Amino acid sequence: LELEGAFAIGVLSGAEPDRLIAARRGSPLVIGVAKDAVYLASDAAALLPFTRDLVFLHDGDVAEVRIGAVRVIDVHGRPVERPVQRSTLSAAATERGPYRHYMQKEIFEQPQAIADTLDGRLGENRVLEAAFGTDATAIFDRVREVRIVACGTSYHAGCVARYWLEALAGVPCQVEIASEFRYRDGTVPADALLVAISQSGETADTLEALREGRRRGYAHTLAICNVPESSLTREADLKLMTHAGPEIGVASTKAFTTQLTALMLLVVALGRRHRLSAQTEAALVDELRRLPAAVQAVLALDAAVAALAPDFADKHHALFLGRGVQYPVAQEGALKLKEISYIHAEAYAAGELKHGPLALVDADMPVVAVAPSDPLLEKLKSNMEEVRARGGRLLVFAEAAADLADRGLTLVDVSTDGIRHLAPLLFSVPLQLLAYHVALIRGTDVDQPRNLAKSVTVE
Repeated sequence: LELEGAFAIGVLSGAEPDRLIAARRGSPLVIGVAKDAVYLASDAAALLPFTRDLVFLHDGDVAEVRIGAVRVIDVHGRPVERPVQRSTLSAAATERGPYRHYMQKEIFEQPQAIADTLDGRLGENRVLEAAFGTDATAIFDRVREVRIVACGTSYHAGCVARYWLEALAGVPCQVEIASEFRYRDGTVPADALLVAISQSGETADTLEALREGRRRGYAHTLAICNVPESSLTREADLKLMTHAGPEIGVASTKAFTTQLTALMLLVVALGRRHRLSAQTEAALVDELRRLPAAVQAVLALDAAVAALAPDFADKHHALFLGRGVQYPVAQEGALKLKEISYIHAEAYAAGELKHGPLALVDADMPVVAVAPSDPLLEKLKSNMEEVRARGGRLLVFAEAAADLADRGLTLVDVSTDGIRHLAPLLFSVPLQLLAYHVALIRGTDVDQPRNLAKSVTVE
């Protein structure tokens, strides 16, 4: 039997019922080992109700599995040892508990997930870069530019990080969709760090983008990931785990905010070698420490956002607007709405409205604006007036200091509690809640939206 393409398979023979052959190429495969049974799954979380003892196969591995024994040969046909690893997660971590959906649970787990991502990585006034790996200091000393590759929600996290890296750290950065990076002939800057972001660490396009980057000559690679045993973390030079815990809902929520948290740690670690002063680093560390409590405060908007969801129930389209670092947040908000409510949603940098999208605006097109009190707020106010003048219906997420209450808008007050640089994390939370409550009203499958998979392990 010869197989081509990506696969993860298990084969049984009636002649040998006590023997199971497993193989993987391109797709993840995990073996669960129990006292009187063995299991195969594509994700470790699926095995936790049965066993926490896991064997992670590498790409190209073939395994002979019997109760009490696992024998593995690698892609070259050589016997190899793949150790049994005991997962630190429990089956309870994958249970829904009192929540109606996994997505709802994961939205409300974000304060703890962010705290776990920061645990042990902050000194008194500094980021401890040893969290990136033993070679991090030597590698970061040589980095002069950053390239980020990712897909979907992780791509939006990378786009936020681009603003941070260039504005705070003074490090040039480009962000590319992994599936485009793989097939685009591009230059490789000297002393560039290639950063691959993935919740699962098995996203096919992101994993192949990392490998393609190596082939092209990127000297240094970093994986930001939620699964420590994943292919992505094994293949990168450095890794930073997000510690979000299992994310079951297909639409990522806590993966996004913990990725942003991890990316800010990277911004600080690189920035101290360039533009970032010790005073600014200390201020960012203070923001990071206060971030879990600030996200918890934003979650108190749940009822207010739920009350606005009926306005979207009969709509087929929506526009999301943001400026500067909040533009990728608007993109992520639009993605969440389309993923789970099946409403066609698009996000635009607000200044682009008059270059085409304004033609779509009318009373049946809700427009959602992300409007923190930052230097671009006055520009965004002008864009919102353009929407109002065309009869558009505006839902604005803003701070109390935004001075928008007298404009006849639907406002949701997002309290940032003095958190300025990390405001994108705070403004992403009510957009997640909006998508969730709209999906509830429309009766869609929140956790498993049609046509989508949690880990995209194929091109």
